[in-house]
Amino acid sequence: MQEQYAEYNETAERLVTAAIALFAERWYSSVSVAEICRGAGLSNGIFYRYFPNKESVMRRILEDVNARIGTALEAVAGDTPEERLASMASLLMDYSAANPERITVFREGQYRFFEFELKLTDQYRRTLAKAIGRQVDMAEYLFAVGGIRFCSVRAALHGARVSKRALNDIVTRGLFRGLDWDADKVFGITVNPPTVPLREGTRESLLRAGKRLFGERGYHEVNIHEITDAASLSVGAFYKYFTGKDAFFAELIESAGREIRHFISSHLSPGLNRLEREMQGIFLFGVFLSLDKWCYNIVREGEFIAPAKVREYYAAFEQGYRRTPGNGLDPAALAADPLYEDTAIEFLLGIAHYYGIEMVFDVSPRNARALVEGIGACLSGGIPGSAERAVQRVG
Repeated sequence: MQEQYAEYNETAERLVTAAIALFAERWYSSVSVAEICRGAGLSNGIFYRYFPNKESVMRRILEDVNARIGTALEAVAGDTPEERLASMASLLMDYSAANPERITVFREGQYRFFEFELKLTDQYRRTLAKAIGRQVDMAEYLFAVGGIRFCSVRAALHGARVSKRALNDIVTRGLFRGLDWDADKVFGITVNPPTVPLREGTRESLLRAGKRLFGERGYHEVNIHEITDAASLSVGAFYKYFTGKDAFFAELIESAGREIRHFISSHLSPGLNRLEREMQGIFLFGVFLSLDKWCYNIVREGEFIAPAKVREYYAAFEQGYRRTPGNGLDPAALAADPLYEDTAIEFLLGIAHYYGIEMVFDVSPRNARALVEGIGACLSGGIPGSAERAVQRVG
């Protein structure tokens, strides 16, 4: 019996290992059960003895990643909150660096099977609370864990320049230190939805139709005929402007980045200090996602379909941050660590990224203003006393 059980586990793990490699290299929808079996060196029929379908394999992987991260977080140690936060950041950086394939697969599962992201979020919040010795709210989670997670992933998968020393300094002391904000300046703005032209050209009609279809169903589930039918155009019209489906999808990613940046920059108020500007930008990013529900799916799927375009997407946001000399950061911190600015930019992108996930996937009512105010408190002074500062500021 034990031998049979061991054989069962070994065969299942061969299938899981093959699936991880394939899902990490390509998008989930593009991988077949037959390919997983070939990767494992097994016949197709054997697969169904262990898993009812491809989705069950993906769910097994996501459960495993959650468990592995939980095990890694058990090693958080230190005598003070600052030491424990530094330990947590270091452990997450190390886990991502050692497990790039699993992290890649989880990034897809993060929004395809959102319950696993919710479980991981809860796990991170418990660890963060244990590290600082008190309960944490969602704003503190987005600031600390969102920033650290994004830095870890970008360093592991894209070679981003991230310093553990800078991460610890940012989490515990904030980025825009000692700055306060005027709530009326940050939130007292009139938002104009993106304009829809009364007359749009053929190219624009195709992009609009494709954005909706890809956003709803995903890249691999949509063909060119469906795009042209949705735009009431011929297939010939499509090829007049695009060489193929890949080029079309890449254009959608580039367009999404332009639209987000334009929406934020066109609504940013003049006369804001550096903290107010960051808070208003995060708030506006959430507003944009509420108005354009397909943008997030397009960019996330693009990480596999058109990775070069997605790198350009993030690089454009990074360039925007670098246009401000010093970026409003502490001169002493910049002088002490040559990677401080690079780390700070990745950290800020991470806050916005995970804030966006909350806006897109959390269907429960949420006070976005209160969330951004909580993030602002953390940006001003870091995690350990952020709850008290937020209460003081709001009061």
